[in-house]
Order: sequence, then structure tokens, then C-alpha cells
Amino acid sequence: MSFDPLYLLHTQPDPQRLTAWAARHRLLDARGDLGYALHALLHAAFGEHAPQPFRYLDAEQGLLAYTQLSAVELAQLASLADPDAAAALGLGQTSRHGGMNVRPFPTQWATGHALGFEVRVRPIIREGKTGRERDAFLAAIEKVGDGELNRSEVYVQWLRDLLARQGGAELVDASVIRYQQLGVTRKGQKGGTDDVRHSRLVYGPDAVLTGQLHVTDPQAFAQLLAQGVGRHRAFGFGLLLLRPARG
Repeated sequence: MSFDPLYLLHTQPDPQRLTAWAARHRLLDARGDLGYALHALLHAAFGEHAPQPFRYLDAEQGLLAYTQLSAVELAQLASLADPDAAAALGLGQTSRHGGMNVRPFPTQWATGHALGFEVRVRPIIREGKTGRERDAFLAAIEKVGDGELNRSEVYVQWLRDLLARQGGAELVDASVIRYQQLGVTRKGQKGGTDDVRHSRLVYGPDAVLTGQLHVTDPQAFAQLLAQGVGRHRAFGFGLLLLRPARG
């Protein structure tokens, strides 16, 4: 059985250059996060090969992303990138923010292998007729009533069901370690006389879950890592960070 290669990319974006670049391209919103700006910045640096899923941890820990391109291939793309975009991402060996670090990531896992994980997700569901996104907790309240539900338990069950649908892993246990309502910036469709895509802010749940899982299908699990978990994977959600399982 063959598996596509997978690499873990780490960069240390320069906070000041990142903010300036995002502001110049009108990608910042004081009420939202950096997800759309980083999505655009990765595309500016790597084109159609922009790594995703990704997760921006903070100014100290930087950005992590999965990619199927090697360090050599990524360096070749970065060398052709707009200098401002490359500097904002902290690329290059001379960057005071650490440069680009790329290491091979495992793609072959035994069935039943236990792993610890952490993942940032947007726990939403899409309504069938309208396609409108809704907070999974608010949708659950409509079915059973507010008094009988715990937000964390709803989000854990949402993740359990999602992994079952995407395939590759089974949730053993999990807990929510961070939650907030967050506005994320999205670009609308082009239209009107100026044919400009105007941004809009979409509010919804932003949750970080940690726990343990079991690999149920090695090939599907490798695909799950490469694709990410849930929706909005191109905007900073869905990257599975793995660690050894608890003893």
C-alpha cells in the first residue's frame, strides 16, 4: 500500500510585517482573527501549493501546516514569492523570526494505534435546505432544550460524529480546552459596477479540543491528516496536532 508523502511546515510570521501586509490588502478586521489574512499570505507565498490545513498558534510559537511538498520544493516556491509576503511569513534562512522548518511527518500508522491529539475546529452544521451554517450547540438546543445540554459535550459528540463520517480515526475521549465566539472574515462574490469582492464577517464557534483517538484505517487516517478536520480548513481550522497517547 502506497502513501503520499506528508510534511509538517513551521514558520514564525513577523507580527508587524504580517499586520502591515494584511492591512495593505484590506484583510484585517478588528473583530475577527488572522485566518483569512494568513490564508491569503500563504497563497501569496506558495501559490496554488499553499499548505493547508494550518494553525497559527501565537506570535511566539508561530504557524504549523501540513503539506505534501518537500523542503526543497517549498524553498523553490518561496524564492519566487513577493518579498513582502515572504518576509511577513518569516521565510528565509536569514529571517530573525526563525525561517522555514520542514520535516517529514509519518503517513503509515497501524490499525488500532492510539494517539493523543489537539485540534482547533469550527463546530458547525449546515442546514439541508439553505446550506446556512449554524453552531452545533444552538442547533442541538432546538432539538432537546437548553436545560439538558452541555456545550462541551455537544462539541465532543460533534467531533466524534465528524471523524466517523470522514473516516480514518475513532474518538476515544476528548474535552474542550478553549471556546469563544469568533468573527471570521470571508470574501463575498464579485458583483456590481466595480466588480470588487467585499469582505464580510461571519460569527460562529471557535473551539480547541484535546483528547485521544484510535486509527481505524491507516490510509484514510493519512488522508485525514493531509485534508484536515471539519470545515474552514483553509482558514486556520482543522489541523490535527498529534502526540503520544497517555499511558
